[in-house]
Order: sequence, then structure tokens, then C-alpha cells
Amino acid sequence: MSRPRIVLAMVPYFTAELFSDALWARLDACAEVPEREPLTAFADARAAQLLAHAEVLLTSWGCPPIDRAALALAPRLRAVVHAAGTVKAHVTDACWERGLSISSAAAANAIPVAEYTVAAILMVNKRLFRLNQRYRALRQFRWWPAEAPGLGNYRKVVGLVGASAVGRAVIERLRPFDLQILVADPYLDAAAACELGVELVELDALLSRADVVSLHAPALPQTHHLLDARRLALLRDGATLINTARGALVDHDALQRELLSGRIDAVIDTTEPEVLPPDSPLYDLPNVFLTPHVAGAMGSETQRLAALAIDEIERFARGEPFRHAVVHSDLPRLA
Repeated sequence: MSRPRIVLAMVPYFTAELFSDALWARLDACAEVPEREPLTAFADARAAQLLAHAEVLLTSWGCPPIDRAALALAPRLRAVVHAAGTVKAHVTDACWERGLSISSAAAANAIPVAEYTVAAILMVNKRLFRLNQRYRALRQFRWWPAEAPGLGNYRKVVGLVGASAVGRAVIERLRPFDLQILVADPYLDAAAACELGVELVELDALLSRADVVSLHAPALPQTHHLLDARRLALLRDGATLINTARGALVDHDALQRELLSGRIDAVIDTTEPEVLPPDSPLYDLPNVFLTPHVAGAMGSETQRLAALAIDEIERFARGEPFRHAVVHSDLPRLA
């Protein structure tokens, strides 16, 4: 097995979270890492010195764009291994033209998003967010199903918008529960839906039937404000919208109007804009559970991204293809 020369490119403070001592040891065993301090720019003397011998760029959040000027400094570069999700911010057309092999840890990042989503689905169906506030206010016994109509998970309908890596991970994790799962995805066919054990429906039908709707589609021009005022109005009274994908999938003003009416609930991890202005009513509405874009890999979870990236580098060192390769033709429908 060869030991390719690796150069890191990312925001420096991420390396402390991404790489435990054990992960550094794994990386050192399969590759040459001349410096653990990552590059944050490709236009200085240090970058030129490191890139001259780099065979693989190990990237993560904050990697600068790998443009033609950067590639000119890296004549031996053959691959980019990204220890994070989307590669669109830094893998430029020049990389594809050069024929570089590209890998992403999006599959690893999908796991905590799916875990967050499943937890949210189970909790909103139990009306826990609303009941928490109600119990604090009352401080006495009530017949809680009357206080929170629709309480319970049994045979509830969950609608997933997008059979992406995250959407499929959610489906897998919901299997033990007595839930009906609907999926709307233009790239999913009936045979694949049957294999997943879900019902394939059009988006409007999903919105009108589901007790909980969870978004797992990429932010693309064709998905901008996918849930506009008309589609949000299709949600059933008392339904819950979960957004761990991108804020731009939802018309924020239309969503705010629906939430201010109290007709629906929401669990929102991504907003438009991000961060919301301090005077946004979403911070204080009792039917909104707002989190600061933490569904994806955070803290210890980021080490799963690094572990996957090192798996890929080990394959590269053995002359094997990447297991999590990014295919150029798939870019138009990837996050």
C-alpha cells in the first residue's frame, strides 16, 4: 500500500474537533501528512510549498475554492476527500476538468440529521413541546389528550419530502415504529419506494395527508420556496413541519403567517435568513421549536466525518475506488 501525501484545507479550529488522537494515528498510518495545520488559502508561500507535492487534499468546512490557480500549484493532486457534506462550495469546474476523484462524507453527516429528525417526529407526535409549556404553566394534573389533541405516535402519517441520504436514513430509523410513511421525490420511482417500504405520492397529496412533514430536499433553484403559501395552506390543522434541510425550501413570510395563526406547529433548524433577526416572532411562538442549525454533525459527531474520510484515503492508498465518490453528473440534484 502506498502512502499518499495529504494536505489539509479547512478552518483550523475544526481539526481539533474532527481528529481525535486515534484518528490522527489512523491517518498517519496510511498517508504522509507533512503538516497538521490546515491551509486556509491557496495563494501564499506555505500553500505553494505544500501543494507542490500534494496527492490528496483533505478538506472540510472553510476550505477555499480549489480553482485553476490552486490546481496549477498542485501538479500531483489526484483527489479531494471532503470531511463534511456538500462539495459545491470548494470543488470548482476546474477540478472536474482536471479529472480529480472527489469524495464526500455526506453519508456520515446524514446520520445525526436523521437522528434529530426521528427524535423530533416522535416528540411532536407526543406533543411534548407544547405540553412542556402547558405543564409548567398549570403545575397540576390534566387529561393531557384533551389539552393536546392528536397526541400519540400510533399510526400517525409522516411525510418525507425527499428520498435523499438523510431521507433514507430517516426511513430506516422509523421502521420499528407504527407509522405510515409517505415520500414525495421526483427522482424516486414506484419500485424503489416499494423497496424502501414507503408510499410514493405527489407533494401536494403528502402535505394534505401527513401529521408531520419533514424536509430532506437539497437547496436548488427548482426547490427554492418549494413550500410556498399555497402549499403551506395544504397542511392539516395541527400538523407539524420539520426543517433540517435548508431555510430556502420554505417561503419564510408565508410560514411565519401560518405559525402566527397557531394553525400548525414547526421544528425549525434551518431558517431564511440564517440567523433570524432578533425581533423575529419565531423565537417566542409557543408552537415553534427553534434550534440554531445543529442537526448536522456537531461536537463528537464530526469525528464520524473524519473517520469516513480516512476510510476513503485508505482505499485510495490501496488503489481502490472511493465508496463515497461524488459523481459530476449528479451535482445538479445534490445539496
